[in-house]
Amino acid sequence: MDAALVLVALADAWVHVDPGQRAAMSCALLAALALTVRRRLPLTTFVLTLPTALVSDAVVAPTVALYTLASLSRRRVLPACCALAYAITDFLPWPWSSMETDDLARTSGLVHLGYTLAAAAAPVFLGRLVQARRELSLRLAEISEAREHERLLTAQSVLATERAQLAREMHDVVSHQVSLIAVQAGALQVGGPDAETRQAAAAIRRLSVQTLDELRHMVGVLRASGSRPTELTPQPSLADLQRLVDGSGLDAKLDPDLPADLPPTVQRAVYRTVQEALTNARKHAPGASAAIRIQRTHDTVRTTVTNTAPTRPALPLPSAHHGLAGLRQRAALLGGTLSAGPTEDGGYRLSLDLPLDHEG
Repeated sequence: MDAALVLVALADAWVHVDPGQRAAMSCALLAALALTVRRRLPLTTFVLTLPTALVSDAVVAPTVALYTLASLSRRRVLPACCALAYAITDFLPWPWSSMETDDLARTSGLVHLGYTLAAAAAPVFLGRLVQARRELSLRLAEISEAREHERLLTAQSVLATERAQLAREMHDVVSHQVSLIAVQAGALQVGGPDAETRQAAAAIRRLSVQTLDELRHMVGVLRASGSRPTELTPQPSLADLQRLVDGSGLDAKLDPDLPADLPPTVQRAVYRTVQEALTNARKHAPGASAAIRIQRTHDTVRTTVTNTAPTRPALPLPSAHHGLAGLRQRAALLGGTLSAGPTEDGGYRLSLDLPLDHEG
């Protein structure tokens, strides 16, 4: 595309510039070659193409440069000022001493000025439209990713609940009954009337103990529900926080001095709290940065996740509003508290306080 635009600009210079006019031809060639860096240096490219509009009728290079500047610049005033400068430059004759001052010339000059203003405004409007379309595409991609992430979290939550229910049933019912079988078999092994009965009771007891061991292992696997429905991985801990922060898609900083030797349940609660806070910051505060701090006192662990104000408006996303409620329930089960709310600078802060001596 860039090579094609350079060729079109050179063709425009060849048609509208007399080869005998060295100054005009030099400006036209410089403007055409400047288009090769229009994406990296849009303002510099426009400045280099502006003299072409003054000394010649070649307008392809400055028009393309103005469009590129408008499509890449985040500021609205700069493209408008550049468009006005282009219109004035294209309107003024060269040399300036050839400007006519009679009534007819002023009337035709006003018409020419209106035409140049329209010609300068067109690439700016087109560039802004392309920029808006590009940003909308990025927002749609972010929404799709957020929805997919939310669906994954929902599936993980449902799976974890089902596994926890199954683990409780196996622990409370099946394991209890197998334990009774093992106890009765042990009693029969000791007080059996004959050797054959005692041998059968010993076999029953041995198989019951093996079954209990397998059941305990299965209950442990079911309780340690992993991050994906098809995986059986251990529950996360503080050692996994840095990987979570790096993969959050935010400019997030984690306090490097993490407390050591915390109970596994506390570590899991801290991890899930940070995970939910980063997810909410990504959904509701686009462009914000986050800071995660974990402090340990004598008998309490405080986790604080603070994000700054968003740098661009957030689009409304579907949400079940269960994230904070689930965190509060988890904190209550561990004897702790969870608080969340906006900060004075427009950001958001989530704090979790958990005791270390809670028994649950």
